[in-house]
Amino acid sequence: MKKKIALITGITGQDGSYLTEILLGKDYEVHGIIRRSSSFNTGRIDHLYNNPDILNKKLFLHYGDVTDTSNLNRLIEKTQPDEIYNLAAQSHVKVSFEIPEYTAEVDAIGTLRFLDAIRETGIRTKFYQASTSELFGKVQEIPQDEKTPFYPRSPYGAAKIYGYWIVINYREAYNLFACNGILFNHESPRRGETFVTRKITRAVSRILLGKQSKLYLGNLNAKRDWGYAPEFCEGMWLMLQQKNPEDFVLATGETHTVREFTDLTFKELGIELEWKGKEQDEKGLIKKISECAIVGDKKNIIPKIGDVVVEVDKGYYRPTEVDILIGNSAKAKEKLGWQTKTKFNELVKIMIESDYRKVLKRGY
Repeated sequence: MKKKIALITGITGQDGSYLTEILLGKDYEVHGIIRRSSSFNTGRIDHLYNNPDILNKKLFLHYGDVTDTSNLNRLIEKTQPDEIYNLAAQSHVKVSFEIPEYTAEVDAIGTLRFLDAIRETGIRTKFYQASTSELFGKVQEIPQDEKTPFYPRSPYGAAKIYGYWIVINYREAYNLFACNGILFNHESPRRGETFVTRKITRAVSRILLGKQSKLYLGNLNAKRDWGYAPEFCEGMWLMLQQKNPEDFVLATGETHTVREFTDLTFKELGIELEWKGKEQDEKGLIKKISECAIVGDKKNIIPKIGDVVVEVDKGYYRPTEVDILIGNSAKAKEKLGWQTKTKFNELVKIMIESDYRKVLKRGY
């Protein structure tokens, strides 16, 4: 039986690295597109990249960019993939307000370039588009599913909504196997450090070890549906194994505030917080210190009871906020057999354990 070939954009990101592991485990030949950089940016896949039994035997990396049409055409013709996973994006919502044109160039037009390259080359392949819960933005109903109207609240969400609809248009116009995975927030120790979950777990680790004094956050009341990234990457693969292309929401069906995530992160390291003030004047103070398995003796904790360790910085608020996201993935459960396994508290524990040990080992 011929080995399946997959082409992944965004292979060096959180999702790209987990998806690569999943596909290699299923005996795929995996090709990844990486952008040329003056510094190494393969950290999340170094364990694969540095394995001589994998690199250039099962895993192949190619320089490229979704802003370069001719490059995409050449790579598709060269690799002849059975499956394409378009995970490349400018995916930071707050940053998209600062660089809206670049965000649209990559997230919207980049998707069009890929689809048109598939059409022009005539290759028979299956295409997965990484869509997002940010499409729902100012939510029109709770929870959100595949039929919920969109109302994006950022240049990122607006760019992704173009990507969503151009996938459907090319699917219907040219009979392409192309589908959207509308994935709600999914996190892991490989999440970028500027995303709020990693920002929290890394900062809390540094605070306990005396490397920084406070964690500064934006909207503490923002509610998100947070799941575990590897499980969501398995869902991506399942979408391309179906007979017909369809769009699917992947989510946990639970929502938690940024404040809850912060509370639980501190708690996992033996710190109980007390919150004082309201809105942009709110602060988190240490109320109680206990011993915990991760830190060990509570004497190893640097901050003291009464110390202010969390403050709100209005600079982290978005110009237009998304207050609540919570997904309904009943369709994915029914048609893909997919559902989440890792609970919210387990996710937080996985992430804080990883970051605490990294900061302890590296010293920063």
